[in-house]
Amino acid sequence: MIYRESGQYKTSYINDSQIFPIKQDRYAVLAFIAFAFLAVPFIATPYFFSAILIPFLIFSLAALGLNILTGYAGQISLGTAAFMAVGAFAAYNFMLRVPGMPILLAFILGGVCASMVGILFGLPSLRIRGFYLAASTLATQFFVVWCLTKVPWFTNYSSSGVITAQEVKILGFHFNTPEEKYLLVLAIVCVMALLAKNMVRSTVGRSWMAVRDMDVAAEVIGFRIMRTKLTAFAVSSFYCGVAGALFAYCYVGTVEPEAYNLDLSFRILFMVIIGGLGSILGSFLGAGFIVLLPIVLSYIVHVTGLPNSVTSNVELMVFGALIIFFLIVEPHGLARLWQVAKEKLRLWPFPH
Repeated sequence: MIYRESGQYKTSYINDSQIFPIKQDRYAVLAFIAFAFLAVPFIATPYFFSAILIPFLIFSLAALGLNILTGYAGQISLGTAAFMAVGAFAAYNFMLRVPGMPILLAFILGGVCASMVGILFGLPSLRIRGFYLAASTLATQFFVVWCLTKVPWFTNYSSSGVITAQEVKILGFHFNTPEEKYLLVLAIVCVMALLAKNMVRSTVGRSWMAVRDMDVAAEVIGFRIMRTKLTAFAVSSFYCGVAGALFAYCYVGTVEPEAYNLDLSFRILFMVIIGGLGSILGSFLGAGFIVLLPIVLSYIVHVTGLPNSVTSNVELMVFGALIIFFLIVEPHGLARLWQVAKEKLRLWPFPH
């Protein structure tokens, strides 16, 4: 009874095209954001910030970037971690080589560099698709990691190849504690998620979905395929680049190529599949599921007394089983299940 839009009249097109047209949704999102900013810093522990909340937010941003490309534009990519690496190393080198560079600007420029690399490696999408495009983006993953490893300039000629990220400092404020880093990452993710929500509802987003559903028909009715696909690669890579910079500066604290390996690309792909393709909310649900699952499995293994070596194997088996389950039972992932639950709530207690 409480989740109904009856009586909420739209008197203008602007009101009708809001991001959250139902008043209850607006209040719920605002309450959730206020809770995340105002309440969580007082109730969460440093471990909770470092091990759960910060990686959840960063992976959500990376999954959001991949979802823009794969879920909304229909272009398969296995090189998400490579674009994250470009963003991280670009931000590091901007901070290192440009005196007085603001770190937020370095994050943005890191995303721009990742965006340019994404456009370059997105050019094959104009000729190939499906499995062949996935193989092309997989080559991107190996090439970028190889380049960052073999060209010492990117790591400032470090002998080990592992370098400590610079201190996070904004307007004289130092972000050293897990709580402070959490608030910074949360603010960036909220802004970029709202921008993505607006973008997919705009002309650009509609052109992505038209190309995803049937590119030949989209071209016939006037959509420019080349610009649409490359725009999707650029925006997706920008989001992944910013996520990579946050991953280095606010999570691991170091900038190293091996942190952005193929396993990370597959994990982010799993987040999108389980969370839901073509859904902003699905990116967050999938990231939360993948981040929490290893912790839950480790607890179960500890309680049952099984060896710790079993945890990694159980995690891989559960990941594989869940992907098969969602592909067969609910291809649209957790976001679709949430949407179905909302629809049932809107009709309750009347028969469906």
